[in-house]
Amino acid sequence: MGDSANTSSAGNSSGAASPGQCHRDTTITHVLFPALYSLIFLLGLALNSLACWAFFHIPSTSTFIVYLKNILVSDFIMTLMLPLKILTDSGLAPWQLKAFVCRVSAVIFYDTMYISIVLLGLIAFDRFLKIVRPFGKFWVQKLASAKILASLVWLFFLALSLPNVILSNKAATPQSVRKCASLKSPLGLKWHEAVNYICQFIFWTVLILMLLFYIIIAKKVYESYMKTQQKGNRSEKRIKGKVFIIFTVFFLCFAPFHFSRVPYTLSQTGAHMECRLQNQLFVAKESTLWLAATNVCMDPLIYLFLCKPFVEKVLYRRVKALQRTAHTNPKTELDTRVSPTTES
Repeated sequence: MGDSANTSSAGNSSGAASPGQCHRDTTITHVLFPALYSLIFLLGLALNSLACWAFFHIPSTSTFIVYLKNILVSDFIMTLMLPLKILTDSGLAPWQLKAFVCRVSAVIFYDTMYISIVLLGLIAFDRFLKIVRPFGKFWVQKLASAKILASLVWLFFLALSLPNVILSNKAATPQSVRKCASLKSPLGLKWHEAVNYICQFIFWTVLILMLLFYIIIAKKVYESYMKTQQKGNRSEKRIKGKVFIIFTVFFLCFAPFHFSRVPYTLSQTGAHMECRLQNQLFVAKESTLWLAATNVCMDPLIYLFLCKPFVEKVLYRRVKALQRTAHTNPKTELDTRVSPTTES
């Protein structure tokens, strides 16, 4: 799994050309995108480290928490792949590291992306059942079922992506690593293209199902709103309305990338396109891929808005930290309270 990236060998700059013959201006991708990915890495590492600490202390007592923990693991692995991408995209890495990125870490990067996509779909389905059938108990709402489904998701994408590692078996040289596609065997290129279409199908299937879920949820939220208008209690409506954060994160992060991915893959797997169009597709793919990578920073919003144990654990940590500060330096606390410039 993973797109053929980043730089190409020099060649024709106009007219139809194969991917390996088209020169690519990588000024933007050598400077701008590594800086943007660095921001994602630092923020994602901080947020997901905090989330790891919180979820480590939260037992898996519901299907929702099981899915959230699996998303956290996926996001954390993706975050750890970013420094390798930053080094190779910026041109600072030796060619041997570039070969490793093409064969292994880029595959893991895309693997974790699609694992998160499917898990977000399972979370949306789980929230859908909670709202539509709050007292029902389908087999998918059982804790054991959630653990089995999450494990199957990991196994499926491992099996799907492993041939991409194995079939990138051409000799790596300083020239060949400029394009990851150059390391793939003919069968590897065909598998790479097939996997991209499979992943496209998975994404759009999840998106369509999510849309159906949220149309029904929106209807329920509206009905709840009409009832709470009469009762004067809007807390239930706010709780149900928060579930839309899942779809918002999902669509903003992943939809743009999947609009651009198919034409880019075609340009990399043998389709003859003008060099200018190839370069435009490359920039579009890189821009939307960065947006997809921001998912590692956006998923904590789901934990914050929808997972009460997570919020309680994080707030508890903050309160304990403030108590320790007040205990070690009580004068500071007293000064803060009596200061006329302090506002609540």
